[in-house]
Amino acid sequence: MKTQSLAHSLIAATALTLLGSSTAQAATQCASGAPLRFAGITWESGQFYTDIIRTLLETGYGCKTEVVNGSTAATETALVSGDLQLWVEQWNRTDIIRKGVDSGKIKLVGDLLSEGGATEGFFVPEYMVKGDAQRGIKATTPDLKTVADLPKYKDLFSDDENPEKGRFLNCPTGWDCEKINTQKMKAYKLDASYTNFRAGTGAALDAAISSAIARGKPILFYYWSPASLMGKFKLVKIKEPEFNQKCWDTLKDPKVKDVCPSATPNTRLTVGMSTALMQSDPEVLNLVEKVQLSPEQINTAIAKMAERKLGSDVVAREFLKANPTVWSGWMPAAATAKAVSALK
Repeated sequence: MKTQSLAHSLIAATALTLLGSSTAQAATQCASGAPLRFAGITWESGQFYTDIIRTLLETGYGCKTEVVNGSTAATETALVSGDLQLWVEQWNRTDIIRKGVDSGKIKLVGDLLSEGGATEGFFVPEYMVKGDAQRGIKATTPDLKTVADLPKYKDLFSDDENPEKGRFLNCPTGWDCEKINTQKMKAYKLDASYTNFRAGTGAALDAAISSAIARGKPILFYYWSPASLMGKFKLVKIKEPEFNQKCWDTLKDPKVKDVCPSATPNTRLTVGMSTALMQSDPEVLNLVEKVQLSPEQINTAIAKMAERKLGSDVVAREFLKANPTVWSGWMPAAATAKAVSALK
């Protein structure tokens, strides 16, 4: 009986040693066959990043994965409670995530976007500043550089409902960016010359911008990157006053009346990951920590999703197949070789 137990122990120890030394297979949860559960993200860049990571885990390490759909609040709550293991493209703006990090149940890892992270701001089409000879469009705002220049161009952005003012196209009501931009309109003293027009939905915001650009018309709007619209059109970002933490705090709170100007700071995009998964599957953590794309790469990829009406899983696989040099350093050589072979 003792001999049999010892033999079993030696076999088990050998199996664990081989498992731990393998660079082509991730640790405990992946090896067990239990799926890694990802939050279903509702926007294109988050969906694309999610499928980049899922595809590499499946092809390189043999992990099983699944996506669980739900609202942002519901899936973030599930991540903190342990029902999900990964929530990709975290902007770290909710109390749910902050409390999850503070409690030690999750951590925000990685740096998904190079060149300083996600950006936000006021934009106009490039043809307004530089013209577009191919379309026969002359520059109408060649000297437009900063938000301080906007009042003199208000007639170009005339609001149909209030022609004496220009129109600034803001985010939909209730979005954080809508509240912040409303405060910025006060801080930049644009209320006197512009109406603060809120889009009804995110789709309506995109449609208004796309329609104006297709017709070569003037439009002033808020937007962010990464986003498919950024990969589709040539835009010019209008310079805002330098970021100032004290002023930024006044812009974030719609109740504050005495506001002062500040640009929106760049946001480091991360992956929310359960602490339990980090401890059990270090190779998954190692991959997530290394995933990073440039703004041009991500914007071009998700613009392709929108234009070709393709799912993020299809475009992610196409991207990985076409760009092995981008991601080959994210995993050990054996796992990379397995992924390359599987993607052929």
